[in-house]
Amino acid sequence: MDTFNLNVNGTSHKIEEESDTPLIFVLRNHLKLKGPKLGCGQEQCGACVVLVNGEAENSCVRAASEFEGDEIITVEGLSENRKLSLVQQAFQNEGAAQCGYCTSGIIVATTALFRENPKPSDEEIKAALYDHLCRCGSHSSVLKAIKFLRDGAN
Repeated sequence: MDTFNLNVNGTSHKIEEESDTPLIFVLRNHLKLKGPKLGCGQEQCGACVVLVNGEAENSCVRAASEFEGDEIITVEGLSENRKLSLVQQAFQNEGAAQCGYCTSGIIVATTALFRENPKPSDEEIKAALYDHLCRCGSHSSVLKAIKFLRDGAN
């Protein structure tokens, strides 16, 4: 067992785990954060995406110990004082989820996109979501929520 510190959702956590344990398992099993999901385990579906220093990153393959010193934010950390973030609220308003398995990763990726560019083009939106798989078919409501944020909420 190794010991390392992770800053997750603004709180420092002392983690005792094998250094090669993927971040997703530390988030879900140790910290009990259920937003990030293990989908493919190969960085190809986006269900595990979290913000790392403001950038959307997969958490399913990289070792948790690699993130020591970084600021990690999960979908749970996007809300403040139990108030949904603008992205979360837009997704809720548009019903932009069916089964919800992919939703947290898409919300996190959308948050990263809007932090970088509050008025992304359709092409930039598609690029930001390119690696996110949704098998339920909620794509149109996801895009509707994102375009509402871009065109109507700001």
